[in-house]
Amino acid sequence: MAVPPEWYSVEQVAALLGLHGKTVRGYVRDGRLVASRIGRQYRIAAADLEAFCGRPVESAARRCHVEVSSIVQIDGVDRAEMDRLSTLVLSAASGAPEGGALRVQTVYDSERGSLKLVLLGSVGRTAELLRLVDAYTGGVSGG
Repeated sequence: MAVPPEWYSVEQVAALLGLHGKTVRGYVRDGRLVASRIGRQYRIAAADLEAFCGRPVESAARRCHVEVSSIVQIDGVDRAEMDRLSTLVLSAASGAPEGGALRVQTVYDSERGSLKLVLLGSVGRTAELLRLVDAYTGGVSGG
């Protein structure tokens, strides 16, 4: 299966919509269809074509959004240890978001000496952060 282009030529858009190329160029000139001029030709982004049509273009790739939510509870943590671990986790989460955004919230119960980390983000980034927490805590699990 061929990967659909992210940018379409006027001729490709005309063929997809069953229109004449001059009609598509008129839509571009009138501002009804957003296009970028590259050299002497117009190029239409797939997202702009979808917006113009009011529905996804059949050949446009559909992207799946996957997000993980995790709660990690670490018991037997004093205030200083909580500060160190929270700083480590928050700085790791704010690093380069190549694998997607990652949100972290920490909740500390000083009476119980319990730290909860709430992680929301992509599967890969969450897994990386969980490995970091596992390495920091020595791989001890409450099993």
